[in-house]
Amino acid sequence: MLLSTERLSEAIGYRFEDPELLKTALTHSSYVNENKLHYNENNERLEFLGDAVLDAVISEYLYRKYPEAEEGSLTKQRAAIVCEQALHLCARKLDLGQYLVLGKGEEHNGGRTRPSMNADAVEAIIGAVFLEGGWEKAKEAALHILKDVIREAAMGHLNRDYKSLVQEKIQAKGESDIRYEVIREEGPDHNKTFTVGLSVGGKVLGHGSGKSKKEAEQQAAREVIENGEL
Repeated sequence: MLLSTERLSEAIGYRFEDPELLKTALTHSSYVNENKLHYNENNERLEFLGDAVLDAVISEYLYRKYPEAEEGSLTKQRAAIVCEQALHLCARKLDLGQYLVLGKGEEHNGGRTRPSMNADAVEAIIGAVFLEGGWEKAKEAALHILKDVIREAAMGHLNRDYKSLVQEKIQAKGESDIRYEVIREEGPDHNKTFTVGLSVGGKVLGHGSGKSKKEAEQQAAREVIENGEL
């Protein structure tokens, strides 16, 4: 790991009695493969567990928070809160990419900023908290980590059309030359990750990654909006 996990423990609201469990939650399979370690030393199993715990935590939270809401509305809100885009936003606020343990190839290819990798690590951390601390501690940590996206979901701000927002702001300034260009494609055909750059007037203002070009473009536009580049 690049940094001490003390600050990360404070940020997630849980201090591990077994630091190795947190390290496993932050360890990508690329590092395990390159160093010929045991499969269980990567975070994929914890990610699997954390995904299920997170679904249950958010389901219970929404069920209690909105007693009059119908199933369809609850399902839609939950999907917005636990999606890759929302979890990546949580990871960014935690500076989680700095703590990831990656293989040299993933490090070289920008794995620390990849949305899918960061979102997976958030789920793995929640899975690790559940294993050591049980349901209540996992719930506390999950709601603490996701508090901002839960609030955004309640206000209807998640899944906004950031591309349209960028276009409106650019046109208001009299500009029209907005371009989204694919910088990189990674992974097999059935599971590609696209990285896109957003430029205005030839100047690159933001980048984004996603499982489709459209998702990557939205992420790039979101970065531009959130960083106040316009």
